Amino acid sequence: MRRQTFIRTSLAVIGLASVLAHTSASAQAYPSRAVKIVVPFAAGGPADVYARFIAQRLTEALGQSYIVDNKPGAGSVIGTDVAAKSPADGYTLLLMSNTHTVNETLIPNKPFHLMRDFVAVAPINYSDLVLVANPKVPANNLKEFIAYAKAHPGKLNYASSGPGTPYHMAGELFKSMAEIDMVHVPYKGSSGARTDVIGGQVDVMFDAVTTMAEQVRAGKVKALATSGQRRSDVLPEAPTLNEAGVPGYEATIWLGLMAPIGTPKAIVDKLNDAVSKIASQPDVKQAWTKQGAVPMVMNPVVFDRYLRDDIAKWNRVIKTANIKLD
Repeated sequence: MRRQTFIRTSLAVIGLASVLAHTSASAQAYPSRAVKIVVPFAAGGPADVYARFIAQRLTEALGQSYIVDNKPGAGSVIGTDVAAKSPADGYTLLLMSNTHTVNETLIPNKPFHLMRDFVAVAPINYSDLVLVANPKVPANNLKEFIAYAKAHPGKLNYASSGPGTPYHMAGELFKSMAEIDMVHVPYKGSSGARTDVIGGQVDVMFDAVTTMAEQVRAGKVKALATSGQRRSDVLPEAPTLNEAGVPGYEATIWLGLMAPIGTPKAIVDKLNDAVSKIASQPDVKQAWTKQGAVPMVMNPVVFDRYLRDDIAKWNRVIKTANIKLD
């Protein structure tokens, strides 16, 4: 009996050692073929831009192609569901943002749950938003805009890149805190929303400073205010909402990478190390600073906690402000 127990135990130990050795070897060999980064947002927006940047740098660092696959729609739900159903082998990654942490409360009946179906890999960066108005809007600063909106409830509209996106939530938070009534006009991506604000079909929108600054400088839109705690280095002439008439306002857009749950820890750690090194490179910091983006570096455990805290934060905001999908 003792001999049989010893044999069974020995075989179990050998089996475990074999599994660990295989996992370690797989991680060392990773990636051995092209890796897909699913971006559940439309091409042209900040998520797409930084996904392509990271994809290129990962390609250079890890020796295999990292390919961006845009799958926009339903406020990021369509593409995220595709990623959630992909094999957990490190060859499909999800480019995510605070849209995802918002959607955990805003869209409870999704076909996936973020922290159940994905594992945190690494954050990328964050940037402020800017509230812009097309030139036809009869207001040149935030106070004038709020006064006009209060005098004409429901007349003004604002665009977003879709329900639950940072642009949508920034608009709803602004409506609530400024006590104004605007009509939400959701798009399938930020590019369409941006085009229609510039073209005058929609009155205003919150957009990433990194993307809209050029349009502001060209005079195609008016920058009413930025959304951070301090003025943006990219648009220093624009006041923050906090200082221009909405005390306590703050909203940003941040980006990160996740992978389907079950992705080997060794691969997650390898990806985290690579992305962290990219975000820490002096030339990357310099380039992103000029664009208004700030690098974020966290290990997977800290990023996991960051995600859970952000979900809890937006849960409180959404319920307190009674924010609902249109």
